Amino acid sequence: MIQRTAGALPRQLTGFVGREEEVARVTDLLGQGRLVTVLGPGGVGKTRIALHVAERVAPRYADGARFVELSGLRDPELIAHTVASTLGLAEQDARCQLDVLLEYLRGRDLLLVLDTCEHLSDACAMLTEVVLRECPGVTVLATSRHALNVLGEFSHPVPPMPVPDPDDADALRHSAVELFERRAAAVVPGFALDETGRRDAVRLCRRLDGIPLAIELATVRLRALPLQRLVERLEDRFQLLTGGSRAALSRHQTLRTGIEWSHDLCTPQERVLWRRLSVFAGGFDAEAAEEVCAGDGLDRAEVLEALIGLVDKSVVLRADQGGDRYRQLDTLREYGAERLAEAGEERELRGRHIERCRRLADRLDRRFTEEQLGSFRALAAEHADIRVALEYAFGTAGWETRAAHLAASLWGYWQISGRLKEGRYWLSKAVEALPEHAPERVWPMGVRAYLGTFRGELDEALADLDQATDLPEGPDERLRGRIHLYRHLALVFAGRHDDAVPEYDACLAAAKAAGDFTTEVSLLAQQAYLHLLAGRLDEAVAVGAEGLARLEGLDTEMWLRSYILVITSAALTFKGDTDGAEAAAGPAIRMKRELGDFVGLAYSLEVSALGALGQERLERAAWLLGAADPLWERAGERLGGTAIMEAFHQEAVRALCAGLGEGHFAELFAEGAEHPLDEVADAAVAGADTLTPGRRDPPPGRAALTVREREVAGLIAEGLSNRAIAERLIISKRTVDTHVENILAKLGVSSRVLVGQRLAEPAPE
Repeated sequence: MIQRTAGALPRQLTGFVGREEEVARVTDLLGQGRLVTVLGPGGVGKTRIALHVAERVAPRYADGARFVELSGLRDPELIAHTVASTLGLAEQDARCQLDVLLEYLRGRDLLLVLDTCEHLSDACAMLTEVVLRECPGVTVLATSRHALNVLGEFSHPVPPMPVPDPDDADALRHSAVELFERRAAAVVPGFALDETGRRDAVRLCRRLDGIPLAIELATVRLRALPLQRLVERLEDRFQLLTGGSRAALSRHQTLRTGIEWSHDLCTPQERVLWRRLSVFAGGFDAEAAEEVCAGDGLDRAEVLEALIGLVDKSVVLRADQGGDRYRQLDTLREYGAERLAEAGEERELRGRHIERCRRLADRLDRRFTEEQLGSFRALAAEHADIRVALEYAFGTAGWETRAAHLAASLWGYWQISGRLKEGRYWLSKAVEALPEHAPERVWPMGVRAYLGTFRGELDEALADLDQATDLPEGPDERLRGRIHLYRHLALVFAGRHDDAVPEYDACLAAAKAAGDFTTEVSLLAQQAYLHLLAGRLDEAVAVGAEGLARLEGLDTEMWLRSYILVITSAALTFKGDTDGAEAAAGPAIRMKRELGDFVGLAYSLEVSALGALGQERLERAAWLLGAADPLWERAGERLGGTAIMEAFHQEAVRALCAGLGEGHFAELFAEGAEHPLDEVADAAVAGADTLTPGRRDPPPGRAALTVREREVAGLIAEGLSNRAIAERLIISKRTVDTHVENILAKLGVSSRVLVGQRLAEPAPE
């Protein structure tokens, strides 16, 4: 289900202990500059501090705080994609993803938290520098093991937790000891420190230099050892390392020693699982652990027990309370990866990991209409691992074909999730990695063309398809049908409807020969759209009905069904059957929302608005158009850039402005754009004429304007036209048009000339 909380701060599963000084200092720095970096070694608590600060200061920002975790990302070229997708921005845009991200952030007043930047320091620095320069309302809070070295950066090194003297009577008030006691109480119910226990706890915390991760790893051993024996064992280990001297190890060595001690206390099966789990970049479930990690010293039946043991030892964490997903902290994953390399297992385990991703992708590809929702959600949960698998496969000699197959078989995932740009990135790597005339290039080249068509890159798409068709060794019938399907779609989008006819016939013949049901139904959806664009409305409805009939009984198929319903709804609207159009649009909205298909939902809301206009329900039409607008901004091209549909949109806007008045239309449009998307979808499906509860509009005045609207208003006051404003801010004129309408409505003026006067007035008290 689509939410407008993309990138929300993750909920912490354990309480926050101490760190008052660090939190206060970082909070204070955020008031002084727009880039603050929380520095420190692994395990010192940088992320926890950053999250605590972000929760505290989020109300300062009109758009709150957003969190982007970068630990699972390895390719610096994908950093803009990662931030954009975390913020909920679809990738169906012909522009560079950095431009999409910047346009979105320019109109926002928010705190952007970039977590774990050290392995991508150059890319993070360049991105941060551009964001700070181009987006005046954005502040960045980063965590890293070293500074980003960006002009204007404030940094705060996070030291280990302070540890008291063993004789300090107030030792329990020190954060390191408090952390130990809280975690110990979670491990051993009823645990509390007496006088002797207090001194032992201080000894343990001092020996571990107050490093939170080391303390937490040691604390879990209380299940097996009383505190005194635990401290004695730990001190014995450090004495061995230092030759019995009192010399202290560096904090890095201290943490590593604590991790190695935890490793040595694991069972042999737990040690094997620990190192093998390091191939997972993001979260994983027990089934994934069994599939990838079992074998050669770890039976499949032993994996779950070993996993439970690692959870008990805090080596593996639950990703959500009571859930079935797990994760490793970066520091512990790095240690496991070292052990994996030392054991000579990295290539084999990486290969297993890639094969798991391929099986997940093939399940969506081969059973697209039968297990769609479950297969798509499984892939969405593994996105970080898909990236790591592709990166490793493309970087390993002899694995190019394997990598290309994985990238191409993910076509459904790239499409439904709106990750068209990232999909094209990996598919281009596949095309470049394979020999020029290799038959294995056909599928990735065809899928690259398919994704490019939805992004408006029609010339490039058709060129790819020409080359794929000309390869000397033709594809099998299933793939041959797919290539004709992709060519048919590109020609439909290009308006070359006559040229699409032979592609339809060739595709249908190949798909029937291969028994490719997905291609047959996809072809019907594309043909229905062709008829709609050509004005053959009865044919569009009839072909759509045929497609829906083919999908009868396949309740898990939502993507194709919902698009056919959208096309049917549009055709019925243009035929004047507004009741039938509304009946088709409602289920489409529900399915698109459940899938999380932003672009498909935008189509659904837009077509519903046209239907409401046909019923003369003008207020409903206005807020539906408003709700679709920010989704089109994410897509970059309203209605796929189709001229015929865009003309209907413009006519609808003119009719609504005439019927409602420009000011009231702008208010309703803004209400739809700013309302929670789930509530909008519910109201749309329910056939509501108003959004309830409605958005409370502030009184007219400068305070009512967003950061971007204030920027646009200033340029209006300078006398710039909408076109000039668009060029100055590097955004679309359509976006400027909407901002101007909202500004006039919020300021309570009817003329651009009056905008400057209103801005010059004293702000309301």
